[in-house]
Amino acid sequence: MIIRAEQDTDFQAISEITRAAFEQHPYSQQTEQYITDALRAANALTISLVAEVDGRIVGHVAFSPVTISDGTTDWYGLGPISVLPEHQGHGIGKALINEGLSQLKEMGANGCALVGDPAYYERFGFRSVPELVHEGVPQENFLVLHLGDKDDRPRGTVVFHEGFLATGTDSP
Repeated sequence: MIIRAEQDTDFQAISEITRAAFEQHPYSQQTEQYITDALRAANALTISLVAEVDGRIVGHVAFSPVTISDGTTDWYGLGPISVLPEHQGHGIGKALINEGLSQLKEMGANGCALVGDPAYYERFGFRSVPELVHEGVPQENFLVLHLGDKDDRPRGTVVFHEGFLATGTDSP
């Protein structure tokens, strides 16, 4: 498996992988591929990585800036992350997340936030903390990972990039 930065020629494959990965997901509204496109169009993909197996792209992860109501900076959102269904459960998502988090740390990021299943994301160190919330999401599904100074803990509401509102009818 090779993990690398996305290239222009990968966009269609990323869209297809994302669509397939979320097609049967119980909490998905099948807009994830449009979110990635909208983030890309807004130049808000801070990190966008693909996983290749035997020369074929089988996974993708995106990281984009978030804002926190207390003014804390250098925080990012993880997502969407997608792996083709037939390749799930083989460590591809884990490798994509670990590489993305490593790159965030190298950039000097202070933290990362996501909406997801705690049973999966806690293995990476993500936790639900009462000091940070994301409106409209159950607190147990809004998870954060502090990457910066452990004494500098933000408090407030986290807002993901507006690209997360993309529905397909408004995407580029």
